[in-house]
Amino acid sequence: MSLSNAPLGQPVDYPSQYDPGLLFPIARSHNRAGLNLSTSLPFMGVDIWNAYELSWLDAKGKPQVAMATFSVPAESPNIIESKSFKLYLNSFNQTRLDSAQQLSDHLACDLSSAAGSTVGVDLILPARFAQLRLGELEGEYLDDLDIDVGVYTPDASLLQRAAGPIVSETLASRLLKSNCPVTGQPDWASLQIRYRGQSIDRAALLRYIVSFRNHAEFHEHCVERIFTDIMTACQPEQLTVYARYTRRGGLDINPWRSNTDEPVPSDVRMARQ
Repeated sequence: MSLSNAPLGQPVDYPSQYDPGLLFPIARSHNRAGLNLSTSLPFMGVDIWNAYELSWLDAKGKPQVAMATFSVPAESPNIIESKSFKLYLNSFNQTRLDSAQQLSDHLACDLSSAAGSTVGVDLILPARFAQLRLGELEGEYLDDLDIDVGVYTPDASLLQRAAGPIVSETLASRLLKSNCPVTGQPDWASLQIRYRGQSIDRAALLRYIVSFRNHAEFHEHCVERIFTDIMTACQPEQLTVYARYTRRGGLDINPWRSNTDEPVPSDVRMARQ
C-alpha cells in the first residue's frame, strides 16, 4: 500500500469504536530491494513494539487500562505504519469487551492479519506494573570518543575494519537519530552492535552511526540498513544489531536483527523510553 494513502502526516478523526480496518500495512520488500536483500534473508529478527496507552470498557462500561508488548517477526511481509497502529489501539477506548482475554485475542488476530505473519501479544495488566524495570543496553559505549563529524546521511564507506585478531565484542551508542520519512519528525534511539570477527574501528563506527542524523527511513528499515552495511563493509562472522527507539504516541519500536542463534533480547525499557 502506498504511503500516500497512509494516515501518517494527515489529519484524521480519532475512532470511537473498535475498527481493525485502521491498521495500515507497508510491504518490507521495497526497502529490502534497495538493500539487495532477497526473500532468503541474511538475518532472523523481530520488531518489539511496546504500547503504553491501552484502554477499553468492561461489559458494564467501566474503563480498564493495560500496557502491551507486540512481537512482529522480521520475516513477516509487512510492517505496520505506526500512526495507524495508534489509531487502531485507540479504537478500543469506547469499546465494551467481556474480558482482557477478548482484547488480547482481537489484538493477536488483527495484527497478525495486517503483518501477514503471527504476531505475539503480551497484555500487561496493572497487577504486573510494579514488576517492570528500567535498564540500559549492555556493551561498551562509543559516545565519549573524540571524533570529527561532517556526514549526516548514511555512508557505509565510513565503516572500517581494524587490523588484529578475531574478537567478540558488544558496542553501543545513544547517538542514533533518524527521521520519519513522511513527517520529518526526529526518531531517537540507542543502538547495540554485537559481533564476532575482525575488529571494527570504533571511531569509524561512531561516525557511521551519526551519519543517520538527517536520514528519513522507518525504524525497521534503518536497523536492516545498519546490519547490511556492517556485514558488507566489515564482514563479521556473526552480527546482531538492536535498536531501542523512544516512544511516540504511546508506542515505541525496537527492531532486532541477528545472524546468530542467540535468543531474542529481553524487552527492558530504557530511561529515555
